Amino acid sequence: MEVKVLNLSGKETGAKVQLPESVFGLEPNDHAIYLDVKQYLANQRQGTHKSKQRNEIAGSTRKLHKQKGTGGARAGSIKSPLFNGGGRVFGPQPRDYSFKLNKKLKQLARKSALSYKAQENNIVVLDAVSFDTIKTKNYVSLVAALNVADEKTLLVLPAYDNNVYLSSRNLKKAKVVSADQLNTYDVLNATKLLLTTDSVKTLEEAFAK
Repeated sequence: MEVKVLNLSGKETGAKVQLPESVFGLEPNDHAIYLDVKQYLANQRQGTHKSKQRNEIAGSTRKLHKQKGTGGARAGSIKSPLFNGGGRVFGPQPRDYSFKLNKKLKQLARKSALSYKAQENNIVVLDAVSFDTIKTKNYVSLVAALNVADEKTLLVLPAYDNNVYLSSRNLKKAKVVSADQLNTYDVLNATKLLLTTDSVKTLEEAFAK
């Protein structure tokens, strides 16, 4: 798939870049995408939720009334889950939600997500992106020039650039990552995928390993 290369002003440079079929031209595997996104979201969970069980409630353990003859149900102590203020039955306990996925499956999921973006023509390729200073208006001007100011964008750089990252950090619909940090969730969550010519090469080399 051939894509025109734009500059920071949104104008065509006259150059074109060939998106490698091995990365952007696959038949997407929806199940691989599902598993990778599920793992990503699970890894975001802290798992620190906790409710007190019967043995952790502060209260008396005396028997409330005699076992028989009251006409009511038997009751052991006020800490029973049946009473207000009692322990919770089967309540949440701290746990680790993360789980393992094979590297090849995660790689297939990322390539499938990139292929979806290519099929939908939602990939914009820039010659290079760099800012001299850290200013949010630099990034605002960039997305405005590309006519994607109102859309969720994911800019993939070949390597981490502090000025570009910090310039985009205050914008809700913008996210900047380096090629080695690219994940399936971010690709699918963005409406437009912004790449540079160097990041296309970096991705091709990374997936070729």
